[in-house]
Amino acid sequence: MADMTVEEAMAKYGPREVTTEDLLVIEDPNYTSDNVVIVTGAGGGIGRATSLAFAANGLTVVATDRDETGLDETVSKASDLGLSGDIVTVTANLTDDADLERIVDRAAEEGSVRYLINNAGIQTVAPIESFPIEKYDLMHDVMQRAPLVLAKHCFPHFRDNDDGRGVVGNMCSVHGHIVTRDKVAYNTTKFGLRGLTQSIAAEGDGDIRAFTVSTAYVKTALVAKQLPDTADRRDMTVDEVVEKVMLERTRVKEMMEPFEVANLFVMGCSRHSKHLNGGDVTHEGGMSLTY
Repeated sequence: MADMTVEEAMAKYGPREVTTEDLLVIEDPNYTSDNVVIVTGAGGGIGRATSLAFAANGLTVVATDRDETGLDETVSKASDLGLSGDIVTVTANLTDDADLERIVDRAAEEGSVRYLINNAGIQTVAPIESFPIEKYDLMHDVMQRAPLVLAKHCFPHFRDNDDGRGVVGNMCSVHGHIVTRDKVAYNTTKFGLRGLTQSIAAEGDGDIRAFTVSTAYVKTALVAKQLPDTADRRDMTVDEVVEKVMLERTRVKEMMEPFEVANLFVMGCSRHSKHLNGGDVTHEGGMSLTY
C-alpha cells in the first residue's frame, strides 16, 4: 500500500497557483486580441497554464476540453489575474471529427486563427503483453490524430491571414526522444507527434511553422495522481518514485511547473522564434542529453 493517498500526492507534487509574475509577456505585433490561439486540454494542467499565458499576452484564446467545469475554472482564473486577453471556451471531444471542425470554426468567429497549441494528453501505464488496445487507440486519437485533423482545418485559416502565416505548437515529451517501460502508447504517440510536426513544417514552406515542446515530468494532476499507483507497483514510497525514478536521470532535481511549459509555447509562437520550424524545444533537465 502506497504511503500517500492521491490527495496527498497532489498536495505535494501537484502544481502551485500561477501568478501574473510567472507568465512570460512578449512584445509581438501579432499578440493582439484580433488574433486567435486554439489550446486543447485547456481545462487544467499545462493547457490551463498555456491559455492563461497567451491571454496575458493579449491574444484571444479558444480553450477547448471535454471538461466543461475545468474550462470554467480556467476562465475564472484568468479573471482573477486580470489578464488582458479573452478566453472563449468550447467543450469538445477530440475523438469526434465533427467536434474538431467545430473548434476551428468557433475560433474563426473570434478573429484570425493564427496559432494552434495541441496540448491535450492522457496516460495508461501497462506492459505491452497486457496493454489494453482500446486505450492505445484512444491515446492515439487524442494525442496524434486530433493534432493532425486540427492542423488540417487550421491551414486554410493560416493562409487567409494578412501575411499568410500561422504556427502549430505540439506538446511532446522526453518520451518522444527516449522511452520508459510500460508506456508503449504514450511513447509511440509522442514519437509520432514529432513526425507530424516535421511534416507540417515541410509543407508550410516557412509561412506555417511548427514545433514541439519536450519536457520531463511536470507538476500536473496527470502526473501526481499516478504516483501512489507507481509506488505500489515498484514497492517504493512516493518520494522514492519521484527521486529515484522520475528525477534520477535529470541534472535539475525538480519537476517543472505548468506555467514554465506555457511560457515555452509563448516564446515558440512569437516573432523571436522564426527559425524554430520542425524542431523541438527540449527542457527536460538533461534527462535525455547527459549520462
